Amino acid sequence: MSLVAKIEAILYLKGQPLSIGGLAELARCDRKEVEEALIQLMSDYAHRDSALEVVETDSGYTLQLREAYMELMHTLVAPELGVGALRTLAAIALNGGITQTDLVELRGSGAYQQVQELVELGFVHKRKQPNARSYWLQVTKKFHQYFQVDQLPKQLSLNFAEDLPLDLPLDSTVQ
Repeated sequence: MSLVAKIEAILYLKGQPLSIGGLAELARCDRKEVEEALIQLMSDYAHRDSALEVVETDSGYTLQLREAYMELMHTLVAPELGVGALRTLAAIALNGGITQTDLVELRGSGAYQQVQELVELGFVHKRKQPNARSYWLQVTKKFHQYFQVDQLPKQLSLNFAEDLPLDLPLDSTVQ
């Protein structure tokens, strides 16, 4: 195994910036060899048509996704939801839909921001109710796909789908 490939593997596996000293320790070689291997690795990535790049940051060297692919990452990688947002999402799902006013009464004023986050992530559909001041909140198809609701055992399955908006069709496998 070449030192360049070993450095690449270390950067990939660690998933965080590493100093030259840290790389030398993990690769079991001296700092000069690491510097040369890094120059070669950075050059290799610079000349490849690759989604990845090796960059030097304030914290050290890291293997990362190129900036041009960040939008794709946000589309494909599952978002991290905080406990509060997950509880708010659960309240909406378990109620089969709920008015924002009732949700705030149930979850507190922090629910406003959590609902906005859930709408932006595509887990909740928010629509103005006719002749009312509050919004109606429902889980979306993305919620069902992300949490694999259709794969729950029948005895645990809840019928979320019947109250979904018509403009957000579900495939026939979702219960």
